[in-house]
Amino acid sequence: MSIDDYHSCIANSKERKLNLKMAKVEVKQLLEAGVHFGHLTRKWNPNMAPYIYMERNGIHVINLYKTVAKLDEANEALSKIAASGRKILFVATKKQAKDIVAEKVANVNMPYITERWPGGMLTNFVTIRKAVKKMATIDRMKKDGTFLTLSKKERLQVDRLRAKLEKNLGSISEMTRLPGALFVVDTMREHIAVKEALKLNIPIFAMVDTNSDPRDIDYVVPSNDDASNRDHYDSSYRCHRRRFGRT
Repeated sequence: MSIDDYHSCIANSKERKLNLKMAKVEVKQLLEAGVHFGHLTRKWNPNMAPYIYMERNGIHVINLYKTVAKLDEANEALSKIAASGRKILFVATKKQAKDIVAEKVANVNMPYITERWPGGMLTNFVTIRKAVKKMATIDRMKKDGTFLTLSKKERLQVDRLRAKLEKNLGSISEMTRLPGALFVVDTMREHIAVKEALKLNIPIFAMVDTNSDPRDIDYVVPSNDDASNRDHYDSSYRCHRRRFGRT
């Protein structure tokens, strides 16, 4: 489906009441990045029906005008959380998304998880914080010279522990309390993170594909969460930034 075909089809629907001048630019970017491609129709979750525009060649096509509208809602809520001083924890462990999420989220000084989700990350946060403090303890040992008093074998073990902790928890080292919200890429893959957030009543924002259940998500952003190119996530990020009023 071409960009012009998509716009002409959508323009005749009830979504025309949106601010099309602004939305059309963003829809074009999202369309070029493949955000509109859902999963095979046989794998769909019926609860995603409100966000699906049509079926084409056995694949569901996501209504990107609804995606843009949902981005508005999500970004307004995210802005309020960020303005309150609370952290937003981003979760994206799938290969396609992890690098771009780590790069962009680090730029705005927010915590993120791009390796395996640590079980109990939210529901057992005290234990997770102890592990983070262990990293700080090792760093102090290296600064005050205590590290050098250890045997060669012990130093090797400590270095390996530090590297492991850094890989899994380094990106949340500044998160001293539970986050104000969770932003998830692929809710099916990150189902444990979603369950923990639900248990603690932490608001959940998520990129939700047509094979996922949106009912547990507070702010659904209907989109292809399985794209294999960087431009897909980069375009979504740019739309978020613009709606935050940033460049």
